[in-house]
Amino acid sequence: MGASPGWLSRRRESRKLKSRRHNPEGTMSLRDHLYELRNRLGWALLFVTIGAIFGFIWWSWRILGTPSLGDIIISPYCGIPLEDRFNQNQECQLLQTQPFEAFMIQLKVGAAAGAVLTAPLWLNQLWRFIAPGLYAKERKFALIFVGVASLLFLAGAVLAFYVVPQGLSVLVGFGDNKFLTALSGTAYIDFVLALLIIFGVSFELPLVVVMLNAVGILPYEKLKRWRRGLIFGLFVFAAFATPGTDPISMVALAISLALLFEMATQIARLHDKRKARKRLEEGFGPEENWEGLSDDEASPFDYTPSQVEDTGQGRTATQTAPTQTAPTQTTAQPQPVPPQTAAQPQSQPPTQPAAQPERRVNYDEDAT
Repeated sequence: MGASPGWLSRRRESRKLKSRRHNPEGTMSLRDHLYELRNRLGWALLFVTIGAIFGFIWWSWRILGTPSLGDIIISPYCGIPLEDRFNQNQECQLLQTQPFEAFMIQLKVGAAAGAVLTAPLWLNQLWRFIAPGLYAKERKFALIFVGVASLLFLAGAVLAFYVVPQGLSVLVGFGDNKFLTALSGTAYIDFVLALLIIFGVSFELPLVVVMLNAVGILPYEKLKRWRRGLIFGLFVFAAFATPGTDPISMVALAISLALLFEMATQIARLHDKRKARKRLEEGFGPEENWEGLSDDEASPFDYTPSQVEDTGQGRTATQTAPTQTAPTQTTAQPQPVPPQTAAQPQSQPPTQPAAQPERRVNYDEDAT
């Protein structure tokens, strides 16, 4: 058997690193992380490319009798009354004012539609790169966040799609029938895509508010105090964010954001009430009493230790270990000194000078 190619050996090593049997701790080097990121991005780009090709073909392809992508995109423009827009042969068509304008529009819309349709595939690749570094609880919250964010973005895009015809009807209604509307393809497609993206992103507002409340940055009391100012700011944001100057899209976006913000505020209220109830059950006391504490004031904790009973055959935690008594030292009995005779006088040991007490100097006091 010949030697296997280098890419095949690297693939085997990568599989071993991902396997819990060969790598129980799930550790990877920086080079392995970069290889993994390159592979995940490559698969994600491949899925987006496949979706863009499908969207490009779908522009003029009616699948099983369903409308094509081109019919769906220009349907808001076709909602304008026939007497107010340019028409030839009683057909709803856009103007091509530049060479290859139709090709670029078909490619742009097809790529956007393909990215949306293949989103579960390329998002799954990014998720498989991020998920191994998260805990089980973090993975659960991340999945909930991505799911709710996708639904909110889709709801905003659908609302924008139904708002476009009314907005265009208002815009072309000015001029007292002295003008005929003939929109170019690029201007119309850019207007529709911008409106879809703005509505979709704006609908993520309640999710952001709920997340900030969950981490303790935006409690319900602050949202309640700032409610009027925030709603006014949402109307101002809608006036500047909508690409058209029609009041229909602005009012629709502002009212939708105000309703979503109120829903997020009520979710924050329920979350804070449940959090306060849980803290009371744990014995920490209401948080309102903690906010007024100064930096030098102690928190209202109960520092009294509780008695814990030992489940085994031992003693309780409050009992102390038996004290070990030190062995008593017995004093040696003095030995009798033999009597001395007069011929042998007892020699006296040389006298030692008395030891002087050690002098200690306190360097902390000033010298006198």
